[in-house]
Amino acid sequence: MPPSTEDQSLSLVTTPLVINPVSTGPISSEGDASDEYFINVKHIDISGKRVAFNSSLLSFDKNGVGGTKISTVVPYTTLHSVIYKRLVKDFVKAAAVNGIKRVASVAPFGACFDSKTVAMTITGPAVPDIDLVLDGKTIRFRLYGANSMVEANKNVICLAFVDGGVEPRTSIVLGGHQLENRVLEFDLAGSKLGFTSSLLVWNTSCSHNRQP
Repeated sequence: MPPSTEDQSLSLVTTPLVINPVSTGPISSEGDASDEYFINVKHIDISGKRVAFNSSLLSFDKNGVGGTKISTVVPYTTLHSVIYKRLVKDFVKAAAVNGIKRVASVAPFGACFDSKTVAMTITGPAVPDIDLVLDGKTIRFRLYGANSMVEANKNVICLAFVDGGVEPRTSIVLGGHQLENRVLEFDLAGSKLGFTSSLLVWNTSCSHNRQP
């Protein structure tokens, strides 16, 4: 189908921006709240099934440790080890059900696959969808194959998430690769984040130059 000519910013869904009461920046004064962008992830689903881990990691503790931050500095989403290991395990299991063959890992990624066993779609490799569930069951930040996978070698694609260790400052740091090709609107006055689904769904992208 031809690329969409619609203004996708009109299809934004919103979720609150959350304030971490403790600064996570490199330079801060004691008692300052963080000025970085956090959202409230409730849980993570793979192909509609919840990834089981200690949900307290998704909230801030008294020292401001935990939660989910949006970052354009980190190239790939970084996860607390507990979340990362379970996500990889569940993703590999779901991929196997779809006949996707696992191959040797390519650092820094923990799960890689033979791309010849993966079909291609308009939203990238046809791998299990990953949802960051934000509010109830209705607001989901969905990651299709183009945002969840990365080509590491010839005929090798890898799950584009990185193990952040057992004591990270922030449990989930949503990185640049996962943010690609969607519209994000940071409404600081209203303390909310607006976002679209992947623009690839509409056969367009951030690099598509729409002619008048």
